[in-house]
Amino acid sequence: MPDRSFIIQSAFVFGTTLTIGVLTEIIYQGLTWWRTRRKEKNQFSKVLFFPDREVACKAHFQTREGCSHVNCRYSHKDTSLSELYKHLGRAEHSLDVCVFVICCKDLADILIQLHKQGKMVRIITDDEQMEMPGSQIWRFRKEGISVRTDHSSFFMHHKFVIVDKKILINGSFNWTRIAITGNQENLLITNNPDFVVAYQKEFEKLWKEFDPRNFNKSDLHRRKNQPPNSSTASWD
Repeated sequence: MPDRSFIIQSAFVFGTTLTIGVLTEIIYQGLTWWRTRRKEKNQFSKVLFFPDREVACKAHFQTREGCSHVNCRYSHKDTSLSELYKHLGRAEHSLDVCVFVICCKDLADILIQLHKQGKMVRIITDDEQMEMPGSQIWRFRKEGISVRTDHSSFFMHHKFVIVDKKILINGSFNWTRIAITGNQENLLITNNPDFVVAYQKEFEKLWKEFDPRNFNKSDLHRRKNQPPNSSTASWD
């Protein structure tokens, strides 16, 4: 028959082990809950709607000195465009732009300025929109910004931006003056990681697909993807 002291000692060890296990699980669950709540608390989402009644003054919202014009013809009030200016201008490391049409000089200026500051700027756009009046694509390339296009008969129709791989800006909004002051457009701005990661993955996929060195390997450019009886000319 086991010694009484042995039984007591074993029970003590078992109880201590069980207590430590329970306390460890409680602490783990508590930390998980705290981290989740903290993560949720730090998340934000904001919706912008266009058109704006007036065009926001880029100098007022983007420079330390502000606007120097006494009778500035642009708006110094908060607008959807001014919010877009702010989020783009706050990029600290990188800006990945995937937009169908880019014709707005003021928005293009922000990308060029970020590039000159040493931030990594990458742009994906539709090849058929490069030659339209006001297109900023050749200006980007002249400044040394990396630009890739689809080179297919289909549209690269996305309209999203990822700031520092942390903030997603996505919606119907093309970078044109008519989208700012004419069309009914929308943008969702969020740092929800579920959305940011998904869009970053899409950007990286297209960036690889649209690398000129991969044109002959890309599923997006193979002739077999043309609709049946397509009259589209060969892409080879």
